[in-house]
Amino acid sequence: MGSFSIWHWLIVLVIVMLVFGTKKLRNIGTDLGGAVKGFKDGMKTSDEPQKANDQIQQSAAGTPEKTVDVQAKDVNK
Repeated sequence: MGSFSIWHWLIVLVIVMLVFGTKKLRNIGTDLGGAVKGFKDGMKTSDEPQKANDQIQQSAAGTPEKTVDVQAKDVNK
């Protein structure tokens, strides 16, 4: 009783198709797919400039960004 069989899901699918229609469901699927694709593209483009910027800084400096070059003094003299 806790799990649904394939017949339950088919009946639900038929009812949803009768209520919304196949054209409306197709439009919802297309819109959802476009939104997911846009999100993925946005995530890829936001990572690329940061990686390129980090590589440029490391190659120009020769050392990691947070390294500080100091000279130690002996305070006991």
